[in-house]
Amino acid sequence: MTSLPYPSQPLISPRQTLPTMYDLPSENPKEPGLPDEFHFFQPLLLLLTFAPANSNPELVFSACDLNLYYDLNHPGWYKRPDWFGVVGVPRLYQSKDLRLSYVIWQEQVSPFVVVELLSPGTEDEDHGQTVSAPGKPPTKWQVYEQILRVPYYVIFSRYTNELQGFHLVGDHYKPAVLNQDRLLMPELGLSLGLWHGSFRDIPRLWLRWMTLEGNLIPLASEELAQAQQRAERLAARLRELGINPDQLD
Repeated sequence: MTSLPYPSQPLISPRQTLPTMYDLPSENPKEPGLPDEFHFFQPLLLLLTFAPANSNPELVFSACDLNLYYDLNHPGWYKRPDWFGVVGVPRLYQSKDLRLSYVIWQEQVSPFVVVELLSPGTEDEDHGQTVSAPGKPPTKWQVYEQILRVPYYVIFSRYTNELQGFHLVGDHYKPAVLNQDRLLMPELGLSLGLWHGSFRDIPRLWLRWMTLEGNLIPLASEELAQAQQRAERLAARLRELGINPDQLD
């Protein structure tokens, strides 16, 4: 049996020679913008902290990566925002079922705010720099601005950490002026701004809902931690006064 020649140089690990995740495409060319990890966690944070101050929580709906059908004359056309929020519809479809999609001619209420997270395959369309061909579906910008007339359209880039907001004025979007890196939405009693913190144990700069004054809308886990800290401070104060909190009824 003929033996294979022994390599004159040590074998190099594929880890050192083959493409990394930074070299390989993260999107399907036919479906640009499909979620990567950031496109999962960032919309989730928005969903968990969207709490309009002056609205009944039972009449607030928000969604991540859900088909949004917008044209009665073309019922198969849809957009799929990374996140959108609606005020004035039941949390459940017809108050009884989780939504499979958001169908505008059934719901009768357009989203109040849409957030798109930039990705290489959708960046031009997100910025309104693409043109729809005759007979083809309109672009995201056209749908949000001209068809649904969404009052606030927000774009965030994880690559540059740039937040851009647009407010519908008349028939067109106008760039919104940020206040301390926050987009104020007084109609909701909320602002949308940048927060450096840890979400799902991932420290980075996140887009997050806040009050108009800039205070964070807390997550349930944060509310629990704050309650525990208050209880610990109270127990410490009682011990200073000679009272054992463990013996209180």
